[in-house]
Amino acid sequence: MTTPPIVFVPSEVQAGESRVAASPDTVKRLVGLGLDVIVEAGAGLASRITDEEFAGAGAAIGSAGDAAKADVVLKVRRPGEAELKGYKKGAAVIAIMDPYGNDTAVAALARAGVTAFAMEFMPRITRAQAMDVLSSQANLAGYQA
Repeated sequence: MTTPPIVFVPSEVQAGESRVAASPDTVKRLVGLGLDVIVEAGAGLASRITDEEFAGAGAAIGSAGDAAKADVVLKVRRPGEAELKGYKKGAAVIAIMDPYGNDTAVAALARAGVTAFAMEFMPRITRAQAMDVLSSQANLAGYQA
C-alpha cells in the first residue's frame, strides 16, 4: 500500500509576515482528499489560529524538520535558501514567489530541485478567481480591518 502524499505548512520566517498558508478549513479539505497534512507548531499563531484548531481539522502538528519528507510545501512567501536546504528534492512549493528582480532567490529554488508554483501568476479570470492571491489577500485585508 502506498503512503499518501504529505503536505507541509511551515511557519513564515519573513519579518512582519503574520499570515499562514492554510486554514483549518483548508486542512480539512486536503485531509478529505486523502492527503497527510503536517502544520509546523505555532505556524498559525500570528493569524490567530491555534495548533489545536489545525489538529482538530486533521493535521499533525510538527516541526520545521518535517519539510524534509513533504511532497508539497504550502507557504505565503517564497522560501529562503536556509529553508530550501531542508526541503525534499522534487517537492512542489506553492507560494507567492515574487520572482521579478529576485534572480538569486529564483536560482536557489532551481538549485534546491523543487518545483515552484508562483501563486501571483494564476490567471485573473472569473473561473480562477478563487485561486487569485491578489484578490483574495485584498479581501482578507478588508475583513481584518
